[in-house]
Amino acid sequence: MVSIYDFEPTLANGVVEPLNTYHEKVILIVNTASKCGFTPQFEGLQELYKEYKDDGLVVLGFPCGQFMNQEFEDEKDIVQFCQVNYGVDFPMFEKVDVKGRDAHPLFQFLTNEKKGIFGGEIKWNFTKFLIDREGNVVKRYAPNTKPEKIKKDIEKYI
Repeated sequence: MVSIYDFEPTLANGVVEPLNTYHEKVILIVNTASKCGFTPQFEGLQELYKEYKDDGLVVLGFPCGQFMNQEFEDEKDIVQFCQVNYGVDFPMFEKVDVKGRDAHPLFQFLTNEKKGIFGGEIKWNFTKFLIDREGNVVKRYAPNTKPEKIKKDIEKYI
């Protein structure tokens, strides 16, 4: 059986980061975009990370340009934008597709594990997936769910 820990996505700096690195952590995976109406959620995501990282939370950002091309082309520009504008210091990965035939295998797995209101496919930027310490995908959040609304769920699992 496939597990979240079987995936090895690539960080924005080009280094492969096996997700088993985060074994026994609570993981919040988010498909992000730098030029989206939900982009200010980076601030809330960073706050969650800052508040709970010592308790075992990690936020993982996966930039995606599939929704109205709202992401920079270059990973360096993405990371710089996130750091300068929102102080992001949680791990950011290479730009990926999160839906369709070319969806990254991680997102194929996530959407298969937790369907959204309209089925499995991700409909927009800032869809979020919460994974418990055992690697179970326990919750999926719509793009308009603000990070601060996820706090109680995070606290349940940390």
